[in-house]
Amino acid sequence: MSLLPHQLELLSPARDADIGIEAVNHGADAVYIGGPAFGARATAGNDIRDLQRLINHAHRFGSRIFITLNTILRDDELEAARKMAWQIYEAGADALIIQDMGLLELDLPPIQLHASTQTDIRTPEKARFLQDAGLSQIVVARELDLQQIAAVRAATDPARTTIEFFVHGALCVAYSGQCYITHAHTGRSANRGDCNQACRLPYEVLDASGRIIAHEKHVLSMKDNNQSDNLRALIDAGVRSFKIEGRYKDMGYVKNITAHYRKLLDEIIEEREFSDTPLARSSSGSTTFSFTPDPDQNFNREFTDYFVNGRKDDIGAFDTPKTPGRAIGWVTKVGENFVEIETSSRDTELHNGDGLCYYDLQKELVGLQINRAESVDAKKSLWRLFPKDPIAGFKDLRKGLEVNRNRDMAWVRTLDKKSSDRRIGLWAELKETPDGFALTLTDEDGFTATAAIVQEHQAATDAARAEATLREQLGRFGATIFSVHDIGLQLSQPWFVPASALNQLRRDAVAALEAARQAGYA
Repeated sequence: MSLLPHQLELLSPARDADIGIEAVNHGADAVYIGGPAFGARATAGNDIRDLQRLINHAHRFGSRIFITLNTILRDDELEAARKMAWQIYEAGADALIIQDMGLLELDLPPIQLHASTQTDIRTPEKARFLQDAGLSQIVVARELDLQQIAAVRAATDPARTTIEFFVHGALCVAYSGQCYITHAHTGRSANRGDCNQACRLPYEVLDASGRIIAHEKHVLSMKDNNQSDNLRALIDAGVRSFKIEGRYKDMGYVKNITAHYRKLLDEIIEEREFSDTPLARSSSGSTTFSFTPDPDQNFNREFTDYFVNGRKDDIGAFDTPKTPGRAIGWVTKVGENFVEIETSSRDTELHNGDGLCYYDLQKELVGLQINRAESVDAKKSLWRLFPKDPIAGFKDLRKGLEVNRNRDMAWVRTLDKKSSDRRIGLWAELKETPDGFALTLTDEDGFTATAAIVQEHQAATDAARAEATLREQLGRFGATIFSVHDIGLQLSQPWFVPASALNQLRRDAVAALEAARQAGYA
Protein backbone atom coordinates (compact mmCIF):
# COMPACT_ATOMS: atom_id res chain seq x y z
CA MET A 1 0.00 0.00 0.00
CA SER A 2 1.07 3.65 -0.44
CA LEU A 3 2.61 5.69 2.35
CA LEU A 4 0.21 7.59 4.57
CA PRO A 5 0.98 11.33 4.77
CA HIS A 6 2.48 11.03 8.28
CA GLN A 7 4.73 8.07 7.48
CA LEU A 8 8.45 8.35 6.70
CA GLU A 9 10.20 5.81 4.49
CA LEU A 10 13.92 5.07 4.45
CA LEU A 11 14.61 3.70 0.96
CA SER A 12 17.87 1.77 0.54
CA PRO A 13 19.61 0.41 -2.56
CA ALA A 14 20.60 -3.22 -3.16
CA ARG A 15 22.84 -4.74 -5.79
CA ASP A 16 21.59 -8.23 -4.90
CA ALA A 17 19.16 -10.01 -2.58
CA ASP A 18 21.71 -10.58 0.22
CA ILE A 19 22.49 -6.85 0.39
CA GLY A 20 18.75 -6.11 0.27
CA ILE A 21 18.12 -8.43 3.22
CA GLU A 22 20.80 -6.64 5.24
CA ALA A 23 19.31 -3.27 4.27
CA VAL A 24 16.02 -4.45 5.79
CA ASN A 25 17.83 -5.79 8.87
CA HIS A 26 19.54 -2.40 9.31
CA GLY A 27 16.25 -0.50 9.28
CA ALA A 28 15.21 0.10 5.66
CA ASP A 29 11.46 0.67 5.25
CA ALA A 30 11.86 -0.11 1.55
CA VAL A 31 14.56 -1.42 -0.81
CA TYR A 32 14.98 -0.78 -4.53
CA ILE A 33 16.75 -3.41 -6.62
CA GLY A 34 17.18 -4.42 -10.24
CA GLY A 35 14.98 -7.11 -11.77
CA PRO A 36 16.16 -9.62 -14.38
CA ALA A 37 16.51 -6.87 -17.02
CA PHE A 38 15.76 -3.23 -17.99
CA GLY A 39 17.00 -1.86 -14.65
CA ALA A 40 19.17 1.16 -15.67
CA ARG A 41 22.29 -0.57 -14.30
CA ALA A 42 23.81 -2.79 -16.97
CA THR A 43 25.38 -5.30 -14.55
CA ALA A 44 22.99 -5.23 -11.60
CA GLY A 45 20.26 -7.69 -12.60
CA ASN A 46 18.70 -10.29 -10.27
CA ASP A 47 16.68 -13.39 -11.02
CA ILE A 48 13.12 -13.85 -9.77
CA ARG A 49 13.97 -16.53 -7.17
CA ASP A 50 16.47 -14.24 -5.48
CA LEU A 51 14.00 -11.37 -5.55
CA GLN A 52 11.36 -13.61 -3.99
CA ARG A 53 13.72 -14.44 -1.11
CA LEU A 54 14.25 -10.72 -0.47
CA ILE A 55 10.53 -9.91 -0.81
CA ASN A 56 9.54 -12.62 1.68
CA HIS A 57 12.08 -11.35 4.23
CA ALA A 58 11.12 -7.69 3.80
CA HIS A 59 7.39 -8.35 4.14
CA ARG A 60 7.93 -9.97 7.55
CA PHE A 61 8.73 -6.44 8.77
CA GLY A 62 6.25 -4.65 6.52
CA SER A 63 9.14 -3.29 4.42
CA ARG A 64 8.43 -2.82 0.72
CA ILE A 65 10.45 -3.96 -2.32
CA PHE A 66 10.61 -1.80 -5.45
CA ILE A 67 11.95 -3.27 -8.70
CA THR A 68 13.64 -1.02 -11.25
CA LEU A 69 12.24 -1.27 -14.76
CA ASN A 70 13.57 2.16 -15.60
CA THR A 71 15.42 2.07 -18.91
CA ILE A 72 14.18 3.60 -22.15
CA LEU A 73 12.78 0.62 -24.07
CA ARG A 74 12.98 -0.26 -27.74
CA ASP A 75 9.80 -1.46 -29.48
CA ASP A 76 11.17 -4.99 -29.71
CA GLU A 77 11.66 -5.06 -25.89
CA LEU A 78 8.12 -4.11 -24.88
CA GLU A 79 6.74 -7.66 -24.74
CA ALA A 80 9.68 -8.89 -22.63
CA ALA A 81 9.22 -5.90 -20.30
CA ARG A 82 5.49 -6.65 -19.97
CA LYS A 83 6.20 -10.31 -19.10
CA MET A 84 8.83 -9.28 -16.57
CA ALA A 85 6.40 -6.86 -14.92
CA TRP A 86 3.94 -9.73 -14.41
CA GLN A 87 6.68 -12.04 -13.06
CA ILE A 88 7.72 -9.36 -10.57
CA TYR A 89 4.11 -8.77 -9.52
CA GLU A 90 3.50 -12.49 -9.03
CA ALA A 91 6.69 -12.73 -6.93
CA GLY A 92 5.09 -10.23 -4.52
CA ALA A 93 7.03 -7.02 -5.26
CA ASP A 94 5.37 -3.79 -4.16
CA ALA A 95 6.18 -1.41 -7.02
CA LEU A 96 7.89 -0.93 -10.36
CA ILE A 97 10.18 2.09 -10.79
CA ILE A 98 9.76 3.28 -14.38
CA GLN A 99 11.11 5.88 -16.80
CA ASP A 100 9.53 4.97 -20.14
CA MET A 101 5.91 6.17 -20.25
CA GLY A 102 5.28 3.70 -23.09
CA LEU A 103 4.84 1.13 -20.30
CA LEU A 104 1.54 2.81 -19.40
CA GLU A 105 0.13 1.58 -22.72
CA LEU A 106 0.90 -2.07 -21.91
CA ASP A 107 -1.19 -4.69 -20.15
CA LEU A 108 0.56 -4.18 -16.80
CA PRO A 109 -0.39 -6.02 -13.58
CA PRO A 110 -2.16 -4.07 -10.79
CA ILE A 111 1.13 -2.98 -9.21
CA GLN A 112 2.16 0.47 -8.00
CA LEU A 113 4.25 2.54 -10.42
CA HIS A 114 6.95 4.91 -9.18
CA ALA A 115 8.70 7.59 -11.24
CA SER A 116 12.43 6.97 -11.65
CA THR A 117 15.03 9.72 -11.21
CA GLN A 118 15.41 9.33 -14.99
CA THR A 119 12.04 11.14 -15.40
CA ASP A 120 13.76 14.37 -14.24
CA ILE A 121 10.95 15.93 -12.18
CA ARG A 122 11.89 19.59 -11.73
CA THR A 123 8.51 21.33 -11.95
CA PRO A 124 5.15 21.14 -10.14
CA GLU A 125 3.47 20.69 -13.53
CA LYS A 126 5.46 17.56 -14.37
CA ALA A 127 4.90 16.14 -10.89
CA ARG A 128 1.14 16.69 -11.19
CA PHE A 129 1.10 15.12 -14.67
CA LEU A 130 2.81 11.96 -13.36
CA GLN A 131 0.46 11.83 -10.37
CA ASP A 132 -2.54 12.10 -12.69
CA ALA A 133 -1.05 9.40 -14.95
CA GLY A 134 -1.26 7.08 -11.94
CA LEU A 135 2.25 7.09 -10.44
CA SER A 136 1.99 6.73 -6.66
CA GLN A 137 5.55 7.78 -5.77
CA ILE A 138 7.76 10.32 -7.57
CA VAL A 139 11.41 11.13 -6.94
CA VAL A 140 12.03 14.82 -7.51
CA ALA A 141 15.26 15.96 -9.17
CA ARG A 142 18.34 16.26 -6.97
CA GLU A 143 18.87 19.82 -8.23
CA LEU A 144 15.82 21.26 -6.42
CA ASP A 145 15.94 23.48 -3.35
CA LEU A 146 13.53 23.36 -0.41
CA GLN A 147 11.15 25.94 -1.89
CA GLN A 148 10.97 24.05 -5.21
CA ILE A 149 10.29 20.75 -3.40
CA ALA A 150 7.55 22.44 -1.34
CA ALA A 151 6.01 23.77 -4.59
CA VAL A 152 5.88 20.21 -5.97
CA ARG A 153 4.21 19.06 -2.77
CA ALA A 154 1.67 21.91 -2.96
CA ALA A 155 0.77 20.96 -6.54
CA THR A 156 0.18 17.28 -5.74
CA ASP A 157 -2.07 15.30 -3.40
CA PRO A 158 -0.29 13.62 -0.43
CA ALA A 159 -3.02 10.95 -0.36
CA ARG A 160 -2.27 9.99 -3.97
CA THR A 161 1.45 10.56 -4.49
CA THR A 162 4.46 10.31 -2.17
CA ILE A 163 7.41 12.67 -2.68
CA GLU A 164 10.77 10.86 -2.71
CA PHE A 165 14.20 12.57 -2.57
CA PHE A 166 17.82 11.41 -2.73
CA VAL A 167 19.50 12.13 0.60
CA HIS A 168 22.84 10.36 0.12
CA GLY A 169 25.26 9.10 -2.50
CA ALA A 170 26.83 10.02 -5.82
CA LEU A 171 25.77 13.11 -7.76
CA CYS A 172 25.81 13.50 -11.55
CA VAL A 173 26.96 16.75 -13.16
CA ALA A 174 23.94 16.56 -15.50
CA TYR A 175 20.33 17.23 -14.57
CA SER A 176 18.81 14.10 -13.05
CA GLY A 177 18.21 11.53 -15.79
CA GLN A 178 19.33 13.90 -18.54
CA CYS A 179 22.95 12.87 -19.18
CA TYR A 180 23.93 12.23 -22.79
CA ILE A 181 27.75 12.35 -22.45
CA THR A 182 28.10 8.57 -22.65
CA HIS A 183 26.02 8.48 -25.83
CA ALA A 184 28.07 11.28 -27.38
CA HIS A 185 31.33 9.49 -26.51
CA THR A 186 30.47 5.87 -27.23
CA GLY A 187 27.03 5.52 -28.79
CA ARG A 188 25.88 3.64 -25.68
CA SER A 189 23.17 5.22 -23.51
CA ALA A 190 23.09 6.03 -19.83
CA ASN A 191 19.29 5.98 -20.18
CA ARG A 192 19.63 2.28 -21.00
CA GLY A 193 21.88 1.54 -18.01
CA ASP A 194 25.25 1.98 -19.70
CA CYS A 195 26.87 5.11 -18.22
CA ASN A 196 30.66 5.25 -18.88
CA GLN A 197 31.37 7.55 -15.90
CA ALA A 198 32.71 10.30 -18.18
CA CYS A 199 32.18 12.84 -15.38
CA ARG A 200 34.89 11.15 -13.31
CA LEU A 201 37.62 11.50 -15.99
CA PRO A 202 40.36 14.20 -16.04
CA TYR A 203 40.02 16.95 -18.65
CA GLU A 204 42.06 19.85 -20.01
CA VAL A 205 39.99 23.03 -20.20
CA LEU A 206 40.90 25.84 -22.62
CA ASP A 207 39.52 29.37 -22.81
CA ALA A 208 38.42 31.07 -26.04
CA SER A 209 42.02 32.05 -26.81
CA GLY A 210 43.28 28.50 -26.40
CA ARG A 211 44.97 29.12 -23.04
CA ILE A 212 44.87 26.23 -20.56
CA ILE A 213 42.77 27.13 -17.51
CA ALA A 214 42.56 23.61 -16.04
CA HIS A 215 45.05 20.82 -16.71
CA GLU A 216 44.13 17.19 -16.03
CA LYS A 217 41.38 18.31 -13.63
CA HIS A 218 38.18 16.35 -12.91
CA VAL A 219 36.06 19.35 -13.82
CA LEU A 220 32.81 17.38 -14.18
CA SER A 221 33.18 15.36 -10.96
CA MET A 222 30.81 16.24 -8.13
CA LYS A 223 31.18 15.73 -4.41
CA ASP A 224 28.78 13.21 -2.88
CA ASN A 225 25.30 14.08 -1.64
CA ASN A 226 24.73 14.11 2.14
CA GLN A 227 21.50 15.56 3.52
CA SER A 228 22.02 14.42 7.14
CA ASP A 229 21.59 17.97 8.47
CA ASN A 230 18.56 18.79 6.30
CA LEU A 231 16.14 15.96 7.08
CA ARG A 232 13.78 18.07 9.23
CA ALA A 233 13.60 20.78 6.56
CA LEU A 234 12.98 18.17 3.85
CA ILE A 235 10.16 16.64 5.92
CA ASP A 236 8.62 20.10 6.34
CA ALA A 237 8.91 20.65 2.55
CA GLY A 238 6.88 17.47 1.99
CA VAL A 239 9.45 14.70 1.41
CA ARG A 240 8.31 11.37 2.85
CA SER A 241 10.63 8.83 1.18
CA PHE A 242 14.35 9.34 1.84
CA LYS A 243 16.40 7.59 -0.82
CA ILE A 244 20.01 6.41 -0.58
CA GLU A 245 21.84 6.16 -3.91
CA GLY A 246 24.01 3.14 -4.66
CA ARG A 247 22.80 0.01 -6.47
CA TYR A 248 26.44 -0.79 -7.29
CA LYS A 249 27.60 -0.34 -3.68
CA ASP A 250 28.88 -3.12 -1.46
CA MET A 251 27.32 -4.66 1.65
CA GLY A 252 29.31 -2.53 4.12
CA TYR A 253 28.17 0.72 2.49
CA VAL A 254 24.49 -0.26 2.52
CA LYS A 255 24.65 -1.45 6.15
CA ASN A 256 26.41 1.69 7.36
CA ILE A 257 24.49 4.35 5.43
CA THR A 258 21.11 2.67 6.10
CA ALA A 259 21.93 2.53 9.83
CA HIS A 260 23.06 6.20 9.77
CA TYR A 261 19.79 7.49 8.33
CA ARG A 262 17.71 5.03 10.38
CA LYS A 263 19.08 6.60 13.57
CA LEU A 264 18.54 10.16 12.31
CA LEU A 265 14.95 9.52 11.18
CA ASP A 266 14.11 7.67 14.41
CA GLU A 267 15.35 10.69 16.41
CA ILE A 268 13.04 12.98 14.41
CA ILE A 269 10.06 10.62 14.83
CA GLU A 270 10.71 10.49 18.58
CA GLU A 271 11.07 14.25 19.03
CA ARG A 272 7.79 14.88 17.15
CA GLU A 273 5.83 12.17 18.97
CA PHE A 274 3.71 14.65 20.95
CA SER A 275 3.70 17.49 18.40
CA ASP A 276 0.74 18.63 16.30
CA THR A 277 2.20 16.71 13.34
CA PRO A 278 3.45 13.34 14.69
CA LEU A 279 5.38 11.10 12.33
CA ALA A 280 5.81 7.32 12.11
CA ARG A 281 7.96 4.71 10.45
CA SER A 282 6.32 3.09 7.44
CA SER A 283 7.45 -0.41 8.44
CA SER A 284 7.52 -2.40 11.67
CA GLY A 285 9.90 -2.84 14.54
CA SER A 286 13.00 -1.08 15.80
CA THR A 287 16.65 -1.66 14.98
CA THR A 288 19.76 -1.77 17.15
CA PHE A 289 23.33 -1.78 15.85
CA SER A 290 26.61 -3.27 17.06
CA PHE A 291 28.52 -0.29 15.60
CA THR A 292 28.22 3.49 15.44
CA PRO A 293 27.21 4.46 11.89
CA ASP A 294 29.63 6.88 10.22
CA PRO A 295 29.29 7.99 6.56
CA ASP A 296 32.96 9.04 6.48
CA GLN A 297 34.00 5.39 6.75
CA ASN A 298 32.67 4.57 3.28
CA PHE A 299 33.93 5.65 -0.11
CA ASN A 300 33.02 9.31 -0.67
CA ARG A 301 34.33 12.24 -2.68
CA GLU A 302 33.75 14.52 0.34
CA PHE A 303 30.22 15.72 0.97
CA THR A 304 27.90 18.49 -0.16
CA ASP A 305 24.22 19.19 0.48
CA TYR A 306 24.12 20.42 -3.12
CA PHE A 307 21.26 22.89 -3.84
CA VAL A 308 18.80 22.04 -1.03
CA ASN A 309 19.63 25.27 0.83
CA GLY A 310 20.29 27.26 -2.34
CA ARG A 311 23.04 27.04 -4.93
CA LYS A 312 26.57 26.53 -3.60
CA ASP A 313 29.97 27.12 -5.19
CA ASP A 314 31.84 24.32 -3.45
CA ILE A 315 30.09 21.29 -4.94
CA GLY A 316 32.83 19.90 -7.19
CA ALA A 317 35.42 17.19 -6.47
CA PHE A 318 37.74 18.64 -9.11
CA ASP A 319 41.06 17.37 -7.74
CA THR A 320 40.18 13.70 -7.59
CA PRO A 321 37.20 11.37 -8.08
CA LYS A 322 38.70 9.04 -5.45
CA THR A 323 37.84 8.93 -1.75
CA PRO A 324 40.19 11.14 0.32
CA GLY A 325 39.10 9.60 3.64
CA ARG A 326 39.75 11.25 6.98
CA ALA A 327 42.92 13.04 8.17
CA ILE A 328 44.66 10.96 10.86
CA GLY A 329 48.16 12.42 11.27
CA TRP A 330 51.50 13.49 9.78
CA VAL A 331 54.61 11.83 8.38
CA THR A 332 57.53 12.12 10.83
CA LYS A 333 60.09 9.98 8.96
CA VAL A 334 60.51 8.21 5.62
CA GLY A 335 62.77 5.14 5.79
CA GLU A 336 64.07 2.75 3.15
CA ASN A 337 61.09 0.38 3.44
CA PHE A 338 58.85 2.11 5.98
CA VAL A 339 57.18 5.40 6.84
CA GLU A 340 56.61 6.70 10.37
CA ILE A 341 53.42 8.56 11.25
CA GLU A 342 52.35 10.49 14.30
CA THR A 343 48.57 10.28 14.66
CA SER A 344 46.61 13.35 15.77
CA SER A 345 44.69 11.28 18.35
CA ARG A 346 45.97 8.65 20.78
CA ASP A 347 42.78 6.69 20.14
CA THR A 348 43.69 6.14 16.48
CA GLU A 349 44.81 2.58 15.91
CA LEU A 350 46.33 1.47 12.59
CA HIS A 351 45.97 -2.08 11.27
CA ASN A 352 47.51 -4.36 8.70
CA GLY A 353 45.58 -3.83 5.47
CA ASP A 354 44.49 -0.24 6.21
CA GLY A 355 44.41 2.12 3.24
CA LEU A 356 46.09 5.52 3.60
CA CYS A 357 46.41 8.37 1.10
CA TYR A 358 47.89 11.83 0.71
CA TYR A 359 47.93 14.65 -1.83
CA ASP A 360 51.11 15.04 -3.89
CA LEU A 361 52.41 18.46 -4.96
CA GLN A 362 50.05 18.45 -7.98
CA LYS A 363 47.11 17.83 -5.60
CA GLU A 364 46.61 14.32 -6.98
CA LEU A 365 45.63 11.68 -4.45
CA VAL A 366 48.27 8.96 -3.87
CA GLY A 367 47.20 5.71 -2.20
CA LEU A 368 49.31 3.66 0.22
CA GLN A 369 48.21 0.27 1.56
CA ILE A 370 49.71 -0.88 4.88
CA ASN A 371 51.21 -4.35 4.80
CA ARG A 372 52.30 -4.23 8.44
CA ALA A 373 51.60 -1.64 11.16
CA GLU A 374 53.74 -1.43 14.34
CA SER A 375 53.18 0.85 17.31
CA VAL A 376 56.55 2.52 18.03
CA ASP A 377 55.63 4.87 20.89
CA ALA A 378 52.08 4.79 22.30
CA LYS A 379 52.60 7.98 24.35
CA LYS A 380 53.61 9.95 21.25
CA SER A 381 51.06 8.12 19.07
CA LEU A 382 53.90 7.07 16.76
CA TRP A 383 53.44 4.26 14.22
CA ARG A 384 55.89 2.57 11.85
CA LEU A 385 54.18 1.41 8.67
CA PHE A 386 55.53 -0.99 6.06
CA PRO A 387 53.64 -0.41 2.79
CA LYS A 388 52.69 -3.14 0.34
CA ASP A 389 54.56 -1.32 -2.47
CA PRO A 390 58.17 0.00 -2.51
CA ILE A 391 58.68 3.35 -0.77
CA ALA A 392 60.53 4.75 -3.79
CA GLY A 393 57.32 4.61 -5.85
CA PHE A 394 55.39 7.02 -3.61
CA LYS A 395 55.52 10.44 -5.23
CA ASP A 396 56.26 13.43 -2.96
CA LEU A 397 56.12 11.32 0.24
CA ARG A 398 58.01 13.45 2.78
CA LYS A 399 58.28 14.53 6.41
CA GLY A 400 55.48 16.85 7.61
CA LEU A 401 52.97 15.60 5.03
CA GLU A 402 49.38 15.19 6.24
CA VAL A 403 48.04 11.64 5.80
CA ASN A 404 44.42 10.45 5.54
CA ARG A 405 42.95 7.00 6.11
CA ASN A 406 40.36 5.91 3.54
CA ARG A 407 40.08 2.24 4.54
CA ASP A 408 39.94 1.07 8.16
CA MET A 409 40.25 -2.72 8.35
CA ALA A 410 38.78 -2.88 11.88
CA TRP A 411 35.66 -1.14 10.55
CA VAL A 412 35.50 -3.43 7.51
CA ARG A 413 35.70 -6.51 9.76
CA THR A 414 32.95 -5.17 12.05
CA LEU A 415 30.56 -4.85 9.11
CA ASP A 416 31.56 -8.24 7.70
CA LYS A 417 29.86 -9.78 10.77
CA LYS A 418 26.25 -9.57 11.97
CA SER A 419 25.89 -5.91 12.84
CA SER A 420 22.20 -5.23 13.54
CA ASP A 421 19.14 -6.63 15.23
CA ARG A 422 15.64 -5.70 14.04
CA ARG A 423 12.74 -6.63 16.31
CA ILE A 424 8.98 -6.16 16.36
CA GLY A 425 7.64 -5.59 19.89
CA LEU A 426 4.83 -7.74 21.26
CA TRP A 427 2.80 -8.48 24.37
CA ALA A 428 2.29 -12.06 25.59
CA GLU A 429 -0.52 -13.39 27.77
CA LEU A 430 -0.68 -16.94 29.20
CA LYS A 431 -4.12 -18.22 30.24
CA GLU A 432 -5.18 -21.52 31.68
CA THR A 433 -7.76 -23.51 29.72
CA PRO A 434 -9.89 -26.43 30.96
CA ASP A 435 -7.37 -28.96 29.59
CA GLY A 436 -4.13 -26.96 29.52
CA PHE A 437 -2.83 -23.52 28.59
CA ALA A 438 -3.13 -20.96 25.79
CA LEU A 439 -0.60 -18.27 24.84
CA THR A 440 -1.81 -15.14 23.00
CA LEU A 441 0.70 -12.83 21.31
CA THR A 442 -0.25 -9.31 20.15
CA ASP A 443 2.35 -7.31 18.21
CA GLU A 444 2.81 -3.55 17.92
CA ASP A 445 0.92 -3.50 14.59
CA GLY A 446 -2.17 -5.05 16.21
CA PHE A 447 -1.75 -8.55 14.75
CA THR A 448 -2.68 -11.28 17.19
CA ALA A 449 -2.34 -15.07 17.35
CA THR A 450 -3.04 -17.78 19.91
CA ALA A 451 -1.58 -21.26 20.42
CA ALA A 452 -2.78 -23.87 22.92
CA ILE A 453 -1.44 -27.07 24.51
CA VAL A 454 -3.07 -29.88 26.42
CA GLN A 455 -1.24 -30.03 29.75
CA GLU A 456 -2.34 -31.10 33.22
CA HIS A 457 -2.59 -28.36 35.84
CA GLN A 458 0.13 -29.30 38.27
CA ALA A 459 0.48 -27.24 41.45
CA ALA A 460 3.93 -25.71 41.97
CA THR A 461 5.85 -26.43 45.18
CA ASP A 462 7.50 -22.98 45.04
CA ALA A 463 4.97 -20.41 43.71
CA ALA A 464 7.43 -17.51 43.25
CA ARG A 465 9.95 -19.70 41.43
CA ALA A 466 7.24 -21.23 39.23
CA GLU A 467 6.05 -17.77 38.12
CA ALA A 468 9.62 -16.65 37.38
CA THR A 469 10.20 -19.83 35.31
CA LEU A 470 7.01 -19.23 33.33
CA ARG A 471 8.08 -15.67 32.48
CA GLU A 472 11.64 -16.72 31.64
CA GLN A 473 10.66 -19.56 29.29
CA LEU A 474 7.88 -17.61 27.58
CA GLY A 475 10.15 -14.55 27.12
CA ARG A 476 12.74 -16.35 24.99
CA PHE A 477 12.17 -14.70 21.61
CA GLY A 478 15.88 -14.47 20.71
CA ALA A 479 15.71 -16.65 17.59
CA THR A 480 12.64 -14.82 16.22
CA ILE A 481 11.99 -11.35 14.78
CA PHE A 482 10.08 -10.37 17.95
CA SER A 483 10.95 -8.93 21.35
CA VAL A 484 8.56 -9.05 24.28
CA HIS A 485 7.41 -5.88 26.07
CA ASP A 486 5.42 -7.63 28.78
CA ILE A 487 4.19 -11.10 29.79
CA GLY A 488 0.79 -11.31 31.48
CA LEU A 489 -0.20 -14.42 33.47
CA GLN A 490 -3.96 -15.01 33.73
CA LEU A 491 -3.76 -18.01 36.09
CA SER A 492 -5.73 -19.04 39.16
CA GLN A 493 -2.38 -19.96 40.76
CA PRO A 494 1.22 -20.38 39.57
CA TRP A 495 1.34 -23.81 37.92
CA PHE A 496 4.32 -25.97 37.21
CA VAL A 497 4.60 -26.34 33.41
CA PRO A 498 7.57 -28.25 31.91
CA ALA A 499 10.01 -26.06 29.95
CA SER A 500 9.57 -28.26 26.86
CA ALA A 501 5.80 -27.58 26.86
CA LEU A 502 6.29 -23.81 27.28
CA ASN A 503 8.88 -23.74 24.47
CA GLN A 504 6.50 -25.57 22.15
CA LEU A 505 3.66 -23.22 23.08
CA ARG A 506 5.83 -20.17 22.37
CA ARG A 507 7.09 -21.58 19.02
CA ASP A 508 3.52 -22.38 17.88
CA ALA A 509 2.29 -18.93 18.89
CA VAL A 510 5.17 -17.21 17.04
CA ALA A 511 4.49 -19.27 13.89
CA ALA A 512 0.81 -18.33 14.07
CA LEU A 513 1.67 -14.64 14.55
CA GLU A 514 4.04 -14.66 11.55
CA ALA A 515 1.27 -16.29 9.49
CA ALA A 516 -1.21 -13.63 10.63
CA ARG A 517 1.23 -10.86 9.68
CA GLN A 518 1.81 -12.43 6.27
CA ALA A 519 -1.94 -12.80 5.64
CA GLY A 520 -2.53 -9.20 6.73
CA TYR A 521 0.20 -7.64 4.54
CA ALA A 522 -1.48 -5.28 2.08
